[in-house]
Amino acid sequence: MGHADFRVNGKVFATLGWPDKTFGMIKLPPKVQDALVRAAPGTFEPANGAWGRQGSTLVHLAKADQTTLKDAIGSAWQHVAAAKPKVRSGRRA
Repeated sequence: MGHADFRVNGKVFATLGWPDKTFGMIKLPPKVQDALVRAAPGTFEPANGAWGRQGSTLVHLAKADQTTLKDAIGSAWQHVAAAKPKVRSGRRA
């Protein structure tokens, strides 16, 4: 989709360059997202719509400090890695 993404178990937990080159996105548990947005509102913000309500979090990269960003990326990796894989029924439409 024109930007780098990072995956675990075939699922994206972070991207770079979306919605533009000054941002990244991390997929967090909603409670962690809320804590980061409250602690650093100029750095972290929920993505728009349902994606944001489900934990997709935009990161203003120039404003993020290295330690907080490292911890947030680790949380995103753990969150996505722990998610149960979707079971496919094997049926074709």
